[in-house]
Order: sequence, then C-alpha cells, then structure tokens
Amino acid sequence: MCRKRALLATVLGPLLASGVWMAAPAHAADKPAPSAPVAAPSAAAPETPRKATPAERAEVQRADPLTRMAFWSNEVERDGRDIEAGVGLSQALRALGRYDEAADAAARVLIVAPDSYDALMEAARANVARGQGFYAIEPGRKAAALQPRDWRPLSLLGVAYEQAKRDDEALAAHRQAVALAPAEAVPLANLAMHLASTGDLPGAEKLLRQATALPTATIQVRQNLALVIGLQGRLDEAERLARQDLPPESVDNNLAWLRAAVGQASATRSYDAVKAGG
Repeated sequence: MCRKRALLATVLGPLLASGVWMAAPAHAADKPAPSAPVAAPSAAAPETPRKATPAERAEVQRADPLTRMAFWSNEVERDGRDIEAGVGLSQALRALGRYDEAADAAARVLIVAPDSYDALMEAARANVARGQGFYAIEPGRKAAALQPRDWRPLSLLGVAYEQAKRDDEALAAHRQAVALAPAEAVPLANLAMHLASTGDLPGAEKLLRQATALPTATIQVRQNLALVIGLQGRLDEAERLARQDLPPESVDNNLAWLRAAVGQASATRSYDAVKAGG
C-alpha cells in the first residue's frame, strides 16, 4: 500500500638511541682502555594527540550538530576504536541530514564493537532516516535483545518493518513498545501513525490524544495529531493545533498539503516525513 505521512512541524613509539663505544689508540706496552660511551643524537618521539576529556565531551553534547560533527571527527581520527566518538559522529551526521554517512559511521563502530547498544541503535536510526528500514531490522533486533526492557529499539523496529512492508511485524513491535512504556508518548504516537497508515484515522486520533496528554509529549506528537485530524477533513481544528507549535509559514504550507490530501481518494504516507520517535 502506498503511504504518505505529512511533514508537520551525526604511533610512533619512542626511538631509543644506541651508545657507540670509541676505542682508544693501542700501544705495545699499554692495555687498550675503552673511552666513555658517546650517545648518538636521538630523534624526538612525536607526541600522541590528546583525546578530549570527559568534561569536554559532555560539554560538546550541548553544541549544534555541525560543531559536534567536527569535534567527534577529530576524536575518531585520534582513535578509530573509540566507541563513544564513533557513535557521537553518527548522531551528529544524522542530525545534519547526512544519513548515508551516519549509517557508515555507525557501521564502522560495529566492526570493533559489534555488541555496542548505542552503535546498534544509531545504525538502525540512520537507516530508517534514509528510508532503508530493511537494513535497520538486524541492528534493531540486536539492540532489543541487549536491552529487552527498553521500548526504544522496539518502536524503531516498528517503523523499520513498515518501511520494509512487513505490516504484521510492525504492528507487533509497536504494541510491544507501548506495553513496555505506557506512560511514554512516543511509542504510543508511533503506534497511532501505524494505524493511520492502514486507514484507521479515528483509531489513530484516539491514541494520539492519549499521547498528547502525557508529560513526555513532544511537538512532533502534537503535530501528528493535527495531521490525523486534518486528514479527516477537520481543517480548522488541525490549524488551531498546528499554530500552537509552528511558525505561520510552516502552518500555511502544511494546510495547503492537507487541503490537497483530503481532496484525494485516499491519503497516503511518505517515509521522508518526520517520525514521532525512535
């Protein structure tokens, strides 16, 4: 089924000098006496580049994605086996919309740390973000196995299965995520959007209203509710909700899309759209 979800709202070791012994001239009546050793000039060992301190790494997490990408790129160059740096680089690249590079960065981490939960999640997120959900399934499953009480890999798997057109598995994964975290808005919203993709807009609206009432609700969750309401033809209500979080020009563009969508025989969804979570 063709679908479209509206867009609403990343050593050189030290060189040791060798001593050279110089022999004194030998005389017939004298015993040869060794001279004091003379050290050959030594080459200075290059300093190993200093890695960032934990405090510096914590501080950069508050920076913009471009700054984070440059920082973590330098850390990866200093130590290609640095798991935290590789994951940080993948996250920053994904935030910049460079999804292919983000997936590659996560894959490089998994070569040296195949059981890194954070790297597995980044690999899954990057592949979902670039619309390649099939390639997010394996890392998503491994992450879920490593952290069976965490709803996030299951919710991410739900979206990955949708992109792979495996709807039964998608529904099961979304429901598992909601069961693990009933007080979290994101898994509930992702389940709602799955229902919307199958044509159950009233069911999706009911779940999204529950999600928006939770303290963990995000702008994306509220905008998904506006989308589902608008797709049912209630454009005035959708507009009121949209204007609570978005600037006027964004709302106008979204309303134009909705007016076109409700005029079609069926509303479909695109996976280039903003996802509620994962």
